[in-house]
Amino acid sequence: MLRFTSLFTLLFLFTSTIFAQSRAVQATQEYRNQHAHSILETHFELIRIPNVASDLPNIRRNASAIMTEFEKRGADMELLTLPNQSEVPPVIYGEINSPGADRTLIIYVHYDGQPADPANWTHSPWEPTLYSASMEDGGEPIEFPKVDEPINPDWRIYGRSASDDKAPFAAILATLDALQQNDLELTSNLKFFFDGEEERGSPHVRQILQRYKEKLDGDLWLFFDGPMHQSGRPQVVFGVRGVTGMEVTVYGPSRPLHSGHYGGWSPVPGQMLANLLASMKSETGEILIEDFNDSTAPITEADREAFATLPDVDDDIREDLGLTWTEHEGRSLIESYMYPTLTIRGFSSGNTGELARNVIPTTATASLGIRLAKGNQPEEMKDKVEAHIREQGYHIVREDPDMETRLQHRKIAKVTRGIGYPAMRTSVDNAMTQQIVDAIIQATSDDLILYPTMGGTLPLYHFEQIMQKPIVIVPIANHDNNQHAPDENIRIGNIWYGMDIYSSIFTME
Repeated sequence: MLRFTSLFTLLFLFTSTIFAQSRAVQATQEYRNQHAHSILETHFELIRIPNVASDLPNIRRNASAIMTEFEKRGADMELLTLPNQSEVPPVIYGEINSPGADRTLIIYVHYDGQPADPANWTHSPWEPTLYSASMEDGGEPIEFPKVDEPINPDWRIYGRSASDDKAPFAAILATLDALQQNDLELTSNLKFFFDGEEERGSPHVRQILQRYKEKLDGDLWLFFDGPMHQSGRPQVVFGVRGVTGMEVTVYGPSRPLHSGHYGGWSPVPGQMLANLLASMKSETGEILIEDFNDSTAPITEADREAFATLPDVDDDIREDLGLTWTEHEGRSLIESYMYPTLTIRGFSSGNTGELARNVIPTTATASLGIRLAKGNQPEEMKDKVEAHIREQGYHIVREDPDMETRLQHRKIAKVTRGIGYPAMRTSVDNAMTQQIVDAIIQATSDDLILYPTMGGTLPLYHFEQIMQKPIVIVPIANHDNNQHAPDENIRIGNIWYGMDIYSSIFTME
């Protein structure tokens, strides 16, 4: 076994070892054995309240139900709102202070969910349905068990937001109950920040943070969101990619032309755009735009040691996806998260299939997605793409060109810049985050996976910039939870797992 001198040595020494579980975890498990039915009933009741951010009446019902449940556990709760913004879903805020605690944890969960079209679901998205296993594994609907009947942790609860992101509420509430019933004190003050519009990008969260900065002060932000690793092993994530993008439209003739009469003579927009895109990125994945990677934060030794804790699943993923090769051969999937990307999200020009016509189209458009690594700024990255387009001989416009503009320039590209936000990454060897790592190690017998950054994007940079405190993501949902899709689900055992690690975190030394 490799030996490391960093804080991650413990993770390797503990491989294949059964960890001594704390009294808090044991008490939580005993409580769960006695009250599993009521824990799930509370979760079912919350799932039954539709929670699309644009549905303000139901969003308020969610907020009221959540506040009531936390108030039952002794939390002081209130709604954080913005002046003259009555149509904005409120942030639910709460506090539980523990005498003598000198550390404050701020826990983030979002209570809104993705829209759901019932026509695409096996059951109503707002009526939780219990299954004996996942649908993909042949699970069947089952009745909710009686109080004296056992509950299988592999059962699934199907419903919108059953996992993303109402599952943490069930686990937090039950954990607080377990600790209180066993007279176990919290070792940290807890603050709660429950977002009501995360699924539409949290457009008002920055204003909330600025307005209530003093109230929201603490030592560490914990984001209880997202799925566990594909292997099912516990996971801690220290950052997320940023995101931005743009649409690029190039222009050919001012009206569609017969491809027989004008083919081989008139410029073809689809061909022009294909050539432009090919100049941006090589076949092997190297981005050819000048200085595109210059602002990227370097991979640290601590990052690489974290990589070493990850199971090697790249070959399995390639096989599952039917891929015989991937970009940047030799670079692992997790390592790719540490670099910016350029992706053609969509390409259109004319028609295909039965709608194809023998014409030269007037335009071609590509939608470009840019994922950002630590250090990349959205506007600067879009500037670099635009500079490259100009270097290929294009005159850039923001609106469709008029005839005068067309006749003045050989090649024209309309660039529509999208919004975005930068990546965020807490140092893997931050002392405060190590306390969370150690607490999770104490709660589970599985090897802990440390992810320096995840491939997806959350608006964490607002929290980092304004609050200036470390941030850690602690996911509990099963990786096959159909997040954002029809038939979203949560494996019951993942709620139990959440209770175990939350009890350890809430009582850590």
